[in-house]
Amino acid sequence: MANKEGEISLLTPYKMGKFELSHRVVLAPLTRQRCLGYVPQPRMILYYSQRTSKGGFLIAEAAGVSDISQTGWYGFPGNAVSQTLKVVWAQLRQHSLDRVGLGPSVWEVPNGKSPVSSSNKKLAYQQRSPKKLTIQEIPLVFDDFRVAARNAIEAGFDGVEIHGAHGYLIDQFLKDEINDRTDEYGGSLENRCRFALEVVDAVVKEIGGDKVGIRLSPFANYSESGDSNPETLGLYMAESLNEFKILYCHMVEPRMKSVFEKGDCLDSLVPMRKAFKGTFISAGGYGREDGNKAVAENRTDLVAYGRLFLANPDLPKRFELNAPLNKYDRSTFYTRDPVVGYTDYLFLETTI
Repeated sequence: MANKEGEISLLTPYKMGKFELSHRVVLAPLTRQRCLGYVPQPRMILYYSQRTSKGGFLIAEAAGVSDISQTGWYGFPGNAVSQTLKVVWAQLRQHSLDRVGLGPSVWEVPNGKSPVSSSNKKLAYQQRSPKKLTIQEIPLVFDDFRVAARNAIEAGFDGVEIHGAHGYLIDQFLKDEINDRTDEYGGSLENRCRFALEVVDAVVKEIGGDKVGIRLSPFANYSESGDSNPETLGLYMAESLNEFKILYCHMVEPRMKSVFEKGDCLDSLVPMRKAFKGTFISAGGYGREDGNKAVAENRTDLVAYGRLFLANPDLPKRFELNAPLNKYDRSTFYTRDPVVGYTDYLFLETTI
């Protein structure tokens, strides 16, 4: 369906801070697990280069900000970001070896450290409980993010996205289903959001708010990390983030209840979009038509695409031409193969 003349669409240029974007189709941060020993490999250069376009915006897959961030997960980049993997934005996540990365069995933890969380609650299938972070340990996490952000900028990234979504550590502080703390980081909404906002503060002070974004999923329930009042949570975070003047807020649509589960939903990100003063990015099962509609109706500034961009390296061009899309192969999302399901998806000129 063509857009009406003069109507803003996914292909309308957009100015995001100092960045002049030629379109509004963003590559979402996608776990691909193609690293070896947490070190990005040459094949990753090709993968991201394939998905570049003039004035395009790419967010690289999450990189752990400490050694314990990696344990239990294989094929992730570490915080010593490869100088050759030079994409626009790096996503940073912390301590996935907690309730999410611990897995059903007991993993070996680096340097004798224990997996951590906002709570000592374990997931139903786990044998081992994470360690609840103490007040004394929490500032060390902020320092991990600060150092990782500096490393990313020195490696050539234009900025960093803080991963505050999908059941990882920051999300575990935000959500009342898991956060059962009774100190200043638990209980009230303000206290539960304190950890996330202090991470943002640390990163902003290190590299500047114009180089910082954050991803949040207030409505999602990943790894038993849900919230009883997600709209209030999302709105509070959107309003609070304005204090730090970060470049963008990247939120996952309410319809995405889990990684692959998309359903009908009456909830909306519009209140958060209106509350946040910077660039707003929406993600969550979008296609071409509903992405154009979201932009045209001013419900978002940019739209992030994951699986469609994974399978269609020239996605912005296909949207421009309303061309057919390659189908993604879910079975190759998280393999170690450096080619199959990674860099072998066809470009439009090779399929027509």
